[in-house]
Parts: sequence; C-alpha cells; structure tokens
Amino acid sequence: MTTRTATLVGLTAILMWSLLSVMTVATGRIPAFQLAAMTFAIGAAVAFTSFLFRPSAFAALKQPLVAWVVGVGGLFGYHALYFLALRFAPPAEAGLLNYLWPLLIVLFSSLLPGERLAIHYIVGALLGLVGTVLLFAGNTGSFARSQIPGFAAAFVAAFVWATYSVMSRRLKAVPSDAVAGFCLATAVLAALVHMMVETTVWPATSLQWLAVVGLGIGPVGAAFFAWDIGMKRGDIRVLGAASYATPLLSTAFLILAGFAKPSANIAIAAILIAGGGLIAAKDMVLRKRG
Repeated sequence: MTTRTATLVGLTAILMWSLLSVMTVATGRIPAFQLAAMTFAIGAAVAFTSFLFRPSAFAALKQPLVAWVVGVGGLFGYHALYFLALRFAPPAEAGLLNYLWPLLIVLFSSLLPGERLAIHYIVGALLGLVGTVLLFAGNTGSFARSQIPGFAAAFVAAFVWATYSVMSRRLKAVPSDAVAGFCLATAVLAALVHMMVETTVWPATSLQWLAVVGLGIGPVGAAFFAWDIGMKRGDIRVLGAASYATPLLSTAFLILAGFAKPSANIAIAAILIAGGGLIAAKDMVLRKRG
C-alpha cells in the first residue's frame, strides 16, 4: 500500500467520525459508558466475524504488552477522559480544548524517526485550529471552579489521543487487525465503568437501535482500523491537519439533520479549515499533479 493510499484510507476515518455527533443524538439518552461498551463491542464483533474468513488474522492478537497498553490505553483512556470532560465542563469549551489533538499530532510527528516538520504543516494545523475556535465562538463563556476537572480531562484527552496516534507509527509492525482486540478490551472496560457509575438505559425505538449499530460499525468500529492504517503507513502530518475537518463536517451533518442552524461563523470556519488542510497536504497534491 502506497503512502497516498494509506493517507486516503485514514481520511475516511475523519469522515466517519464526523457522523459521530448526529448518530449519537439519534441513540437517545443512553449513558455514555454504556453506549461506548455497546458500540465498541459491535465494532469488535464485526472485525472478529471477518476473521472467520481470514483465520490467519487471529494471530494479530498475539502482540507484546506495550502494544496492548498503547492500543487499549489510547482507545479507552481517550474516551473515558472525554466523557469525564463532558460531565464536568460545558460541551463547547470541552470540545475546543479536546481539539488540540490534531495540532499535537502534527507537532509530535517531528519526533518520529525519518520525519521532518516543514513550515506548511504547522501553518495548515494552526489554520485548522483557528477555524475550530471560530466554529465554537459564541458558545463559550465564563466557567466555574467546579468545571476545572472537566477542562483538565479534555486537555489530557487531547494528549492521550495524539500520543496514541503517533505511537501507532512507532508500532508499525503491529498489524491493524490487532485493533479488534483493543476494541474488545475497551468494550469490557467501558462496561465495567458503566456498571459502577451509570444506570442502564436500553434503546427504546428501532431507530435508536439502528443508530447504535451504525455507530459500532462505522465511527466506533471501522474508523479506528482506517485511522490505524493511516497513522502507520500514511502521511501522519496531513492526517493531523485534516482532522480539523471533523468538527466542521460534524456540524454540517447536524445542520442537515435539523439539530443545528447554519451561520457565518461556520462558513468562515469552513474556509479556514479547508485551506489549512490543503496547505498541509501540499506535498501530496503537488506530487499527484506531477
């Protein structure tokens, strides 16, 4: 698989994650950790079903401890911290802090062997950050001292996801099929936390069940496999900068579904984020033209 192909596969993860908000809204009032347990279990089940047609894929689960720590720590650690952030801090402010992770991925990538951090990667990531700030503008306000743990959780979550993504590159020898095991372990841990701190609420309608299954197959399933391929074999800096498209596309889908309204801020943010993504992907675009 070429670097460009792997990068394009990684970009599909960003597209799937942009559907996360609208599909989560469609699931109703299912508690966060219960929903995580259900959707990660579905994602793992789909992956293991595919293993039945590729028996050799089961060997991918035999990985060193460090791979399991990075994989499960990244998937479960990030989601646990993000859910904690949403519980203690306003969603807009928590989301804005959390979306430092694309910029962190671009910066952390310079620590990888053989990688260099050119100025256009930084410019592209910063434009994406400015666009994301603008996207959340108007939703932020003063905060209470009790919300500080939520902000701290969102900030740490950004570092956890960026570290997981970049470490995936360092663990390039670990096949992407191993993500199935990471998803299953994450589902088990989320179920344990759910039983300790939440009250079970099952989907009440067929639409809610379809939304849960859709989340498990796409944004909380296939997306992690696509992201793993992109991080290990694609252009990690392009993917980091392009990740700022996630909140923008997510807002667009919410507008199409009637859960949000269009605004000038969204239009300007779209220009900044798209421009930042194109600048970051300059090398890949020019190479294709050549």
